[in-house]
Amino acid sequence: MKFRSPPMPSAEMDMTPMMDLTFQLISFFMMVTNFDQTQVDERVRLPTDALAKPPEVRVEHQLVVNIGYKRAKDGTRLDPQPFVFLSGEELRIPEYRSRLQQEARVYQAKEVNLNDVTIVVRADSDVPTGQVQEFIKMSQDAKFEKFTLRAQQPID
Repeated sequence: MKFRSPPMPSAEMDMTPMMDLTFQLISFFMMVTNFDQTQVDERVRLPTDALAKPPEVRVEHQLVVNIGYKRAKDGTRLDPQPFVFLSGEELRIPEYRSRLQQEARVYQAKEVNLNDVTIVVRADSDVPTGQVQEFIKMSQDAKFEKFTLRAQQPID
């Protein structure tokens, strides 16, 4: 008499829990990622300074302004005048005056004292100092009083 053994079931692994775990990890890392770099514009080449260091205390209210040049792929300037780079917009420094006034009104509408707002100036190393000073003067006219200039540490 012949006995037949029952056919062996195929061993398939259910991948649904693994995919759920993967998406949860992706969500977690997206939530804890430092989004401060979103205010950085790669067109701005910061000056190098041995005394440059990261801020010790995080500023609660800050307005990051990127000032630089439109450049070709080889790094040459396409325009001799610097621009203030916004998300998708490029304004000349004097044209940014109305934006500063608008920012001041927004902070005031949020009931934030303008003395508590720090303007972080990320100026290209090629931007003349006088133009950065002009920008700071415009900011002071809009009633902003605190400023930070960004530079990068030299790479050894």
